[in-house]
Amino acid sequence: MSDTPTLPATSREWHLLSRPVGWPKPEDFALVEAALPQPAEGQVLVRNEYLSVDPYMRGRMSAAKSYAAPYELNQPMPGGAVGRVVVSNAEGIAPGDHVLHFGGWREYAAVDAAQAVKVDPEAAPLSAYLGVLGMTGLTAYAGLLRTASFKEGDAVFVSGAAGAVGSQVGQIARLKGASRVIGSAGSDEKVKLLVDEYGFDAAFNYKNGPVSEQLRAAAPDGIDVYFDNVGGDHLEAAIGSLNQGGRIAVCGMISVYNNTEPAPGPRNLARLIQTRGRIEGFLVGDHYDLQPQFVQEVGPWVREGRLKYRETVVEGVENTLEAFLGVLRGDNTGKMIVKLG
Repeated sequence: MSDTPTLPATSREWHLLSRPVGWPKPEDFALVEAALPQPAEGQVLVRNEYLSVDPYMRGRMSAAKSYAAPYELNQPMPGGAVGRVVVSNAEGIAPGDHVLHFGGWREYAAVDAAQAVKVDPEAAPLSAYLGVLGMTGLTAYAGLLRTASFKEGDAVFVSGAAGAVGSQVGQIARLKGASRVIGSAGSDEKVKLLVDEYGFDAAFNYKNGPVSEQLRAAAPDGIDVYFDNVGGDHLEAAIGSLNQGGRIAVCGMISVYNNTEPAPGPRNLARLIQTRGRIEGFLVGDHYDLQPQFVQEVGPWVREGRLKYRETVVEGVENTLEAFLGVLRGDNTGKMIVKLG
């Protein structure tokens, strides 16, 4: 460490103090000042520049058995991050390189080089590797094309469509020849964004009336694919509008993440018998084999401006928790990003 005298002695990191019941509260968390981590053999020390906060993190705050291990109490919380390598004890990654890794919610992270992916800040803005060209984008790509078996001519409905994943699902469907793309969002401004900027054929504000009625008006000929980010009344409405052979890919159910009682299931599941429809959940972690194909296809769309994306940027590591709570409230348009000073 002697050749890097400018490094601080400490690094700030967020810890989970107690497991939230219902909506997370500020007292469930603490911003802790800890000794600067020292990278071991095969590790790199990264100064984080951008952090990701995502809805799935709410599930990891619970001790309930899930697809990912719960966050440990009184330990730094992991999450997607991109930053600059300041010390390297690993071959193939040098100081000055930028890497995508999972040591988020903190200023500095010692990361196994095997778990760090080099990214090119010249090819795309660094923050894009947390969103449109990162896990968020791959989630949209894999869920639509593999899980929902999208094909040209399908009519597609996306809930949470102004969010980071939903906005990309709708645009990929449009670029690949959907007959109609419909989105739902929680404000009139977001509805306008979906149609005017992202090219959705129709969109509606789910707060303006029953979702089932608004969906029928927006898709009078029904839907072939539903990409579910919300669950609840949206899922029931989609089943009601599903065409024969329709497919539903369940990515998330943000409407129920903070419930303390089980949410009622859709009341019209019997309709899947008539339509021969299917509902399938998926996790992006099962589809990393698609990453090269995804970057090859979507990268040029982003560079050419054919696939548009928005980011909501919150500045300062001290505001990471507020940014996360904002995601749960739906404050963000596109990907919620925390920019470190």
